[in-house]
Amino acid sequence: MASDSLEPRADSTDSGEESNENVLAKHVAFFDRNNDGLVYPWETFQGFRAIGCGIPLSTAAAVIINVGLSQKTRPGKFPSLLFPIEIKNIALAKHGSDSGVYDTEGRFVPSKFEEIFSKHAHTTPDALTGDELKQMIKSNRQPKDYAGWFAGYVEWTILYDLCKDKNGLLHKDTILAVYDGSLFYKMEKEKESAQKKS
Repeated sequence: MASDSLEPRADSTDSGEESNENVLAKHVAFFDRNNDGLVYPWETFQGFRAIGCGIPLSTAAAVIINVGLSQKTRPGKFPSLLFPIEIKNIALAKHGSDSGVYDTEGRFVPSKFEEIFSKHAHTTPDALTGDELKQMIKSNRQPKDYAGWFAGYVEWTILYDLCKDKNGLLHKDTILAVYDGSLFYKMEKEKESAQKKS
């Protein structure tokens, strides 16, 4: 597929031109359960539970994500013990040692997305194996950026564990959907549907 067809719809205008829209904010918006522009720890917890994560992982994610990102997204404001994340400022909390698919303003960078596969997808051109994913995470590391190393490892490991197929492949369309945030809504609907059937 051409990279143009893989660009998140959220980051293009009707004319097909790139917009300045913050796709990173759309990625995070799923966790804003009441749509007030803020993500509190209990909303992070609810979001992780909604996509199928267990209570321990959802609890750890809520604490680590909100404590780690809250103040970064609230520049000039007094720290809050409720640890809200302001979605409009989420690009300020972008960590290092990442893939570069989001730029410093939270916009989607198609060439960096394609680079994930051109550099690391050796077994299948449109998917990553577990080993290829580990190699990608390692190659993204910046010297002495231990927080970025940790964040990258945790994000990608959770994504792989939740979304790999029966052959252990993490597909390109799934990775694209996580970048534009649509994957979370799909996973929530699938979980709700499975619960109704049981």
